[in-house]
Amino acid sequence: MVDTRSQTKMAQNADIFALLAEMKKSMKKGQEEMKEGMKKRQEEMKNQLQGVKGQNEEVKNELQRKIEEIEGKVQKGIEGVEDKVQRKIEEVEDKVQEKMEEVEEKVQVKIDYLNNRLSELEDRPINFAENPELTYLKPTVKSLIFDGQMSWAVFKTQFEVVSPENGWNNFVKASQRVTSSRGSAAEVLQGIPSDKFTDLMTIENDIEARFGEIRR
Repeated sequence: MVDTRSQTKMAQNADIFALLAEMKKSMKKGQEEMKEGMKKRQEEMKNQLQGVKGQNEEVKNELQRKIEEIEGKVQKGIEGVEDKVQRKIEEVEDKVQEKMEEVEEKVQVKIDYLNNRLSELEDRPINFAENPELTYLKPTVKSLIFDGQMSWAVFKTQFEVVSPENGWNNFVKASQRVTSSRGSAAEVLQGIPSDKFTDLMTIENDIEARFGEIRR
């Protein structure tokens, strides 16, 4: 009877050990599966991280390309504006040069005209008895020069001192006013009609309006 109980207890213990062994085996298998799953998950996360890095690099490259594209357009626009400005400057310079040449040509024509008139007067015999007002004598004092830089009042005073010494009448004074003009003073002549070059009052009024002390 005792042996039977002992055998029964041993059989029960064997079953328990077998169950424990099975449980241990199952737990080990589960741990291995869990470990394998975690390793697989880590690989997936690593791959995803690499993918994100790759996408970031693509975004970075695309952004850099866009920046370079915008910079290129801006630079091209700046160069276009610079070219237009340079062309405009050249056009203005050409127009100014043409205008200056035109003014110089007109002034020179008028000066040549007066020089010719003066030469005619120098060569023409004068009858003082018939024309007592024409008291022109060939200049003995060098003509003065007025370029608009010196004081008009000073020049006018000097001119009035020289005139009687040279024996100039109003006609000759007018001619001398014109031929003595240089630079900006000569530009005033452009607005005077050719038939007024012998009118002393017209010439003096125009020069006075431009260079008189009140205007300066």
